[in-house]
Amino acid sequence: MEQVLTLVVRVEKNARPGQTDALETAARAVLAILADERSTGDGSTGEESAGAGEWAGAMTAWQDDRIRKIVKRCRGIEWRRASALPGITMTGVTAEVRVFPPTPVDAVPAELANLQVSGTDFEDPEELPALVPGVPVLWVNPKLEMSSGKAMAQCGHAAQLAWWELSAEARKEWEATDFALAVRTASPAQWSALLTSGLPVVQDAGFTEVEPGSRTVIADHPLLTR
Repeated sequence: MEQVLTLVVRVEKNARPGQTDALETAARAVLAILADERSTGDGSTGEESAGAGEWAGAMTAWQDDRIRKIVKRCRGIEWRRASALPGITMTGVTAEVRVFPPTPVDAVPAELANLQVSGTDFEDPEELPALVPGVPVLWVNPKLEMSSGKAMAQCGHAAQLAWWELSAEARKEWEATDFALAVRTASPAQWSALLTSGLPVVQDAGFTEVEPGSRTVIADHPLLTR
């Protein structure tokens, strides 16, 4: 049965997260649950093993299939109810995202299933800071129009693809930085070059918003070989 990993972004009435911060925080939340010992048993691999944690079976089943993610939003009492469920909350500068262990698509807890998918179109309040050398960058396809929620899921996919390709030592180094990363929209020329770089690229199934096979985000981690 197909599994889905749910991410919930907190959107209070007078406190909306910035677009890029929401994308970065969602990607970091995905990395956090991949690394958590409850997902793997030891925090170092994506494989279920002896002594594995309570989420390991669900995480393995999910990763062995299509790594489907869905992003929802909530505020107030809905956020408090969602926060009471097992999961991990990641905070950015303006964004707060909670990620939950995967469940079958028809068995998502009611506290999450009843939340809204729409209404996650965010904006950056000011000019983005310069990229920091050595910090991984998730490059978004400049030719695609995606809602913030869709883009959050795609950035989570890209971070996960990069995680899978890293050594155990590199994963620990990334975790030690609290999964520092940046998200930027590539220029058309950058995107063309990145497509031939050999870096991990997300190819979307096209169930929502984009055409099937669309390449949405490319993960550029300094420890990945181009």
